[in-house]
Order: sequence, then structure tokens, then C-alpha cells
Amino acid sequence: MSESAAAPKVGFVSLGCPKALTDSELILTQLSAEGYATSKTFAGADLVIVNTCGFIDDAVQESLDTIGEALAENGKVIVTGCLGARAGESGENLVRQIHPKVLAVTGPHATQEVMDAVHAHLPKPHDPFLDLVPQAFGEAGIKLTPRHYAYLKISEGCNHRCTFCIIPSMRGDLVSRPIGDVLKEAQALFEGGVKELLVISQDTSAYGVDVQYRTGFWDGKPIKTRALELVEALGTLAQAHDAWVRLHYVYPYPSVDSLLPLMAQGLVLPYLDVPFQHSHPDVLRRMKRPASGEKNLERLEAWRAVCPDLVVRSTFIAGFPGETEAEFNDLLDFVRAAEIDRAGCFAYSPVDGAAANALPGMLSPSEREARRAAFMAVAEEVSTRKLARRVGDTVRVLVDKAPGNGRQGGAGRSYAEAPEIDGVVHLLPPEKLSKVLKTGTFTRAQIVGTQGHDLVALPV
Repeated sequence: MSESAAAPKVGFVSLGCPKALTDSELILTQLSAEGYATSKTFAGADLVIVNTCGFIDDAVQESLDTIGEALAENGKVIVTGCLGARAGESGENLVRQIHPKVLAVTGPHATQEVMDAVHAHLPKPHDPFLDLVPQAFGEAGIKLTPRHYAYLKISEGCNHRCTFCIIPSMRGDLVSRPIGDVLKEAQALFEGGVKELLVISQDTSAYGVDVQYRTGFWDGKPIKTRALELVEALGTLAQAHDAWVRLHYVYPYPSVDSLLPLMAQGLVLPYLDVPFQHSHPDVLRRMKRPASGEKNLERLEAWRAVCPDLVVRSTFIAGFPGETEAEFNDLLDFVRAAEIDRAGCFAYSPVDGAAANALPGMLSPSEREARRAAFMAVAEEVSTRKLARRVGDTVRVLVDKAPGNGRQGGAGRSYAEAPEIDGVVHLLPPEKLSKVLKTGTFTRAQIVGTQGHDLVALPV
């Protein structure tokens, strides 16, 4: 963005998950289109926007602390994001209760409301024209990720009412983006040089359910607003630009079965981010999750039969209210049997407003944390064993970092590693003097070892 003396400057902090990140990207795109500049410090800005997370307690505290810091150093602060939708104990807005001096507070996916607040306190320099925005991807706007990968949000909200989660109360029910708009953004990103598109939403598998899979239009042709058709179209676009498509937040519905042949064919990456949360049917019922543990194990086996290279990452909750020793041991057995490649685990957090807090059998914080640690020990054993099986394989790696053209090596990821949440592939210095590594491009590398959660590979 231009940082001329005449341009008003906005400081921006983006906290939370990739879905919040895409909200930040939309706001920053609009700010840039209207001529605002960004400031790298709170003190150097005319006002500050903080995009918050309001899910688990640690994230809430981080958001509140950041707002406080911005107020102390700048004084003019606009708050948006999930925390902005939460109420405090008195029923008053939680952010205003803790920080009454903020200029405005909005909930998530509220670009226009944020811009209205900015306009009220810092008039816009000129009218927006996206083609004048430096460093933008055309209609896809500005991205906060490195230029070679980007998140593509296909819907907002969620129709589930999981008892541990308050996201629907903050982000609302499922609202799918028009499929033509999604594909238009994807095309702009690929044409701008993006080599990996990470598809995100609150429930990717449910894309189009809210509009009954109605027919949209893309490239002058009719196309159903449904996950299968969307993934096929994204995969076709990616192939034309020698790029990857990676799927996140995929609930294990039967409809997902139709995506596995696309992965086996190489149209999209054989990688699924599936939030199982638990394995025991009774715990899943208390969680009000949409699938049973037994079916999940069977489904994983069927998926791998179709696509043997499939990599699965998942998240789980340990110490859910009422979780017995037997139910927790069932979870450990599931992780072993399912051979989850990458697993994360949260100790149950009694988030304000979550229905699960009223369930009987709340475990102590120390017991919840002990179960989380026990889970991670088992998950790491499984992950380490699966990583070791990859030694000797030659894989395609997307280079994320390669100082000096990779003369001293670099770092990247294969199809099995998503940015930020999984491990990386450490690239050794190439043996061939002619071999060059460049950030944002692909290279072939042979896996020669493991290093914790990471792989070590030699470019070939």
C-alpha cells in the first residue's frame, strides 16, 4: 500500500483462525482500495483495527490484551471478529465491558460495518477501484499470506449445534457463497501466481446445503452449488496453472466419499482436514456431532482403499464433560487404529455460552490437561511411525523459503503438509551446482530422514 504523507494510516492486527484471516483480507482490500495506508506500529497509525478470536479462553485473553495494548499506544481502536459478538456476564458486550473506550465493535464477517466505523473516524481519501490496489490479486483483493499460497473461504457460519462450540452464535447459520464468485476468486488467485489454494469454511462438506444445491453459473456454463462440483472445478483450474488445491474443515459425511476419486486422479491433493473431535459414540452424542465413531473408522478405511496416499489431519477434545476412562481409552485406540497422520488435541475448555458446560461430570482442569497430554503422546507415536514410512520417497515440494537460491538449503511442504498447522520438509543444500531453489515454486526432493514432526529431504 502507498504510505504517502497524505494517506491516512490504519494499524491492523489479525488474530484467530484462517476464517478470521480471510475476513481481515477483505477489510484490508477495501482499506487499500479506498486509499488508506497501513502502519506497522500502533503509535504510527491514525487508528487501529483488531480482528479478534472469541473461541477458547486463551484466545479471548489474547484478543483482550491486544485491544488494551492498542488503546494504550494509540487510543483509537475498532474491534471486529468473533469476540465482538460475545456478551459478558452482565449481558453487555464483552469487549465494551472490558474496554469501554473502543470506537466501535462488530462481529465476524462484517467488512461494511468496519468500513463504516473507519469512515466515521478517519474519512476515506478516495473512491475504491480495485485495479489501483498494489500487491492485490485482482478481484481476489489483498492477501496476508505469502504470494504463493492463499485461503479461499467458500461459506460462512454453520448449521451444527455442537455443545462445546459457540461459533454459530457468533457467525450464524451456514451461508454458501455463490459458486461463480468462488471460482472467479480462485481464478484470479491462480492467475496472480498462487500455487496452493487452501479451501476453508466452518463446514466445507456442507457447501450448498443452505441453497439446496441450486444451479449457478461459471464460465458461461451451469454448475451446481455443491462440494463435489466445486472441488472438480477448482481442481481443473489448478491443473491449468500447475497448482495445488487443499481441503480443510471437511466433516466426515457420506458425500465426502465422492471426493476421494478426485484425489486418486491427482485433481486435488490427497489430504483431508477432518475435525473428528472424538471416537466414542456416547461422547459424540453428548457433543451433538453428526457422525458415530464406528462409522468414522469404516469411512477412513474406505477412503484409503480408494486413495492409498491419503493423509488425514484431525483435531480432538480430551476431558469432555462426563468422559469416562473407558471412553478416553476408546479415543486412544481410535487414533492408533485410524492412523491419523497429524492430530491436534485440546483439553476441554468451558467456553461461556457453550451448552456442554451444563452437562454432568465436569472433569477437573488438571485431569483434562493430563488426558490431553496422554492423547498427544499416542498421536505423536502414530505420526512418527507414519513419517518414517516416507523415508526414501521422492516427492514434489512447494518451496516456502530458500535464501540465496537454496545454496544453503531451504524449507517447504509436500502434499502431506499444510502451512502453519503441520510439519515442514527441510531441504538440504542441493548436490548439483545447477540446482536452484526458489520461493513459491515446486521442486522434487528425496526424503532422507525425519526430524520430530518434520521431514528432511535432498533436492534432486
